[in-house]
Parts: sequence; structure tokens; C-alpha cells
Amino acid sequence: MHFLALLSPGPDFFLIVRTALLHGWRRASGICAGVALANGLFIALAWAGLSAVQPDSMLYTALQWGGCGYLAWLGMRLVRSPGTPVTVQAPGAADALAPGWPQALRMGLINALLNPKNALSYASLFTLLASSPGYLQAICGVWMVCAVLGWDLLVAAAAGHPVVMRRFARHVGRLERATGAVLLALAAGMAINALR
Repeated sequence: MHFLALLSPGPDFFLIVRTALLHGWRRASGICAGVALANGLFIALAWAGLSAVQPDSMLYTALQWGGCGYLAWLGMRLVRSPGTPVTVQAPGAADALAPGWPQALRMGLINALLNPKNALSYASLFTLLASSPGYLQAICGVWMVCAVLGWDLLVAAAAGHPVVMRRFARHVGRLERATGAVLLALAAGMAINALR
């Protein structure tokens, strides 16, 4: 179930791919680390048995609307973007337009924390593991964080490969607008779901 959730593209996936295509996989690795850190926080909360993030709780509603607002803000920025220039550089070369690694880490962390589906999926997974010994739950939690980080780094490495970056260089404006449109659609879906 966890692996299927990893394969389904969501806001984290689009943010990682966009950053990797525009600035390379090393910068996107910051977003990957932020996403993994947020997943680790949700896993720790689920493991500790804190069920504050239930579908009918105020915290869940706040996360849902916060995530909706963040995705809409990010989507609008990308839709309005004239197209960030792509610079395929030698490994280790600095890109002045790219977000720094700490900024990318923060973006990934915020993006993943504001996705209530992460909290719910880990809460439901750890409900299934509730009768398992603590060490097994800990192993599963560490494995899940490592799986998220590994998968996201693989996606970033594939999208940030210089050959892929060169191919997309001519289409940056369209790529950013398409990513923005997807994020706006995800925000609208979250809003519709929140209003039910």
C-alpha cells in the first residue's frame, strides 16, 4: 500500500520534477529531503498513537485548507511564470537562480506537511501495525522514510539528468505553466473535498 502511494504523482512529485528539470537533481534533493522529513514526522506521530489528525478534526481541516492555499499560491506563481531559464551546467557549478539547498528543503517540508493525505495514510498504516511489536513498527517507519527518500531521489536524478534537462530547456515556460495548472487542480480538488 505504501509503495502504491509512492508511485501516484502528487504535489511532492511535481515539485521535485520541476526543480530537477530547472536546476538539476542536487537542488531537487533538498526537496526530497524535506518531503522525507515531513513523512518521518507524520510516521512518528502515528507511531506515538497521536490521532489528532482525524478526518473530522479541526487540525485535519486546518491542514487541508492550509495545503489547499499553499498549492494554489504555488500553482498561481508557476502559471504566471515567464519561464525560468534552464542552465545545464557542469556538476558542482552554482546556479544563481536556483533555490539554495536549505530553501529547497523548506519547500519540500512545507509541501509535504500541508498534505493531510500523508498524515491519514500513515495513521491508517500504523493502525494496521498496532498489534505488532514496537521494534517492528520502528523498522517499518524507518523503511517508509527511506523508501520515500530513495524514490524521490530517483525521480530527481532521472528528471535532472543533463540530457533530460537539455530536451526540456525549450519547453520551460510550458512545463512551468503545466505544473502550475496541475497544482491548481490539486488545490481545487482538495477544496472540493474539504467542502463535503
